[in-house]
Amino acid sequence: MEFFKKLKENIDWKILIKNLAIPLLVGVISGFATRSANEQFTESAVQPDFTPPPWVFPVAWTILYILMGVSAYLIETSNYNTGKKNMALITYYVSLFFNFCWSFIFFSFRQYLFAFIWLVILLSLVVIYTVQYFKINKVASYLNIPYILWLIFAGVLNFNVYLLN
Repeated sequence: MEFFKKLKENIDWKILIKNLAIPLLVGVISGFATRSANEQFTESAVQPDFTPPPWVFPVAWTILYILMGVSAYLIETSNYNTGKKNMALITYYVSLFFNFCWSFIFFSFRQYLFAFIWLVILLSLVVIYTVQYFKINKVASYLNIPYILWLIFAGVLNFNVYLLN
């Protein structure tokens, strides 16, 4: 109990809420903006047999965005070298931009090969900031492993959609 009390006292709630809100807003905005295109894709595009049911995606992404936010919070509030910390966070924010744009490329524009290439760049950025995070806070780095695994799965899925369509 003492651990949780101490943990609660040490949380900077404004910074935590900001760090949770940013990736969640990225997801919500891109999701709503591409919802119609996503529905059309689901109805008309040929998809691989291993494609999860549609409800899995918002659940998975919500969990991943929360993990990203907590991870960024741990980096932002660390006492590590400011320059390296800022570079790690810049890489993270650039990855969020790539994350945001992918839905438009894939669902709205149906540029499946370009979306795959974009996703490979996104995955590379996530791996880079995860390594940067590791030097600052190992827990923050580990929180991104599910995201990396999901992006690998998404890449395989994306590439197969490209091949099938």
